[in-house]
Amino acid sequence: MPHAIIKMYPGKTEAQKQALAAEITAAIVKVNGCGEGAVSVAIEDIQPEDWTATVYVPEIVDKSETIYKKPGYDPR
Repeated sequence: MPHAIIKMYPGKTEAQKQALAAEITAAIVKVNGCGEGAVSVAIEDIQPEDWTATVYVPEIVDKSETIYKKPGYDPR
């Protein structure tokens, strides 16, 4: 039961979010070999001024061993 959570800056339309969720779902199905019904995708809008404290430090820096694609920036 894969569940993906995408956190990003606000500003994308609902159509863009739906397209992103569909692409992520397709990739998970292809790689994991599971059915589409087993996949869920959440998208959370995070304000730019909150990014470092709510995403970058606790989810990227503090959990670096779980990050398979590291970002090319450091906002600290």
